Amino acid sequence: MVIVLKFTTVMRIFLKHFVVFITLVGVVSCKQENKHLEKVSWEEIEVTEVLEKPDSLEQFVAPYRKHLDSVLAEPLCYAPTTLSKSDGQYNTAIGNLLCDIIYEQGAPIFESRTGKKIDMVLINHGGIRAVISQGPVTRRTAYEVMPFENTINVLEISSEKLNEMVDYLVRSNRPHPFSGLTISINENGELLEYKVNGRDPKKGDTYFVATSNYLANMGDNMKFFGNPIQRYELDYLIRNAMIDYFEKTDTLRAATDKRFAIIN
Repeated sequence: MVIVLKFTTVMRIFLKHFVVFITLVGVVSCKQENKHLEKVSWEEIEVTEVLEKPDSLEQFVAPYRKHLDSVLAEPLCYAPTTLSKSDGQYNTAIGNLLCDIIYEQGAPIFESRTGKKIDMVLINHGGIRAVISQGPVTRRTAYEVMPFENTINVLEISSEKLNEMVDYLVRSNRPHPFSGLTISINENGELLEYKVNGRDPKKGDTYFVATSNYLANMGDNMKFFGNPIQRYELDYLIRNAMIDYFEKTDTLRAATDKRFAIIN
């Protein structure tokens, strides 16, 4: 058996391992078929020219790329100001907007399927990957802000788990976005009170929290979402919820507020 291999300079390291592999395969196959490996040789070929993409491939892809770009770039609504996740200490305009979008788009689906209402929404600060720039808002904007394939989940949690969630938010020192919840702390960062939709939490009650499937699986160390009473998958990408909201909205209105604030 004679094997002749031709490799470029960049394949030298791979070649050494390949020769060993071929040798072992040859030895094994020789025992089975009464053959033996006689010689392995190789020749080094220097690459001195830059390879160019075939024109035919580029011509094939071009119309699809053009169509995709036109769909992603289509203006859906307008942002009068740039929305960033760094514009507030305890809550941000873009975070508040995303939570409001998840509630507005997800609540009717959840209620139609279960007859129940979402009490609050919680997502994570790190999940917001880009700003919404002043000017036209497009589908590409949604892909930039939320590039992950995260879907909306609704978890039914106990009042004890809700306490753990609030404690996590107070200790995190990050403006994790939420809605349907208000948290008040003192100047030392200690919890004073919190309310769910304007009402004091009640021991023994359960609460429905909309979040991403990533956080529902205890991502970002949100362990309070572990072992919920019930979990509902809406099969609705957060990104698609954003796009659906943008399509029906003329102008984005978002701002920081008092949902998480210091009380002197």
